[in-house]
Amino acid sequence: MLEWILILLIIAAVAGLLGLNSVAGVAMTGVKILIGIVLVLFLLAVLGIIAIA
Repeated sequence: MLEWILILLIIAAVAGLLGLNSVAGVAMTGVKILIGIVLVLFLLAVLGIIAIA
């Protein structure tokens, strides 16, 4: 999932540099959602609620 975050960040940066603001906005929205999911999973793993094997 971290790979997807990095890929979307690169897409957003390139789109922003090329002036494609709508594409950059969509990519950044995807990044925000994925970061939220990663943070929730991390907190659940730290608290011992789920076990990631």
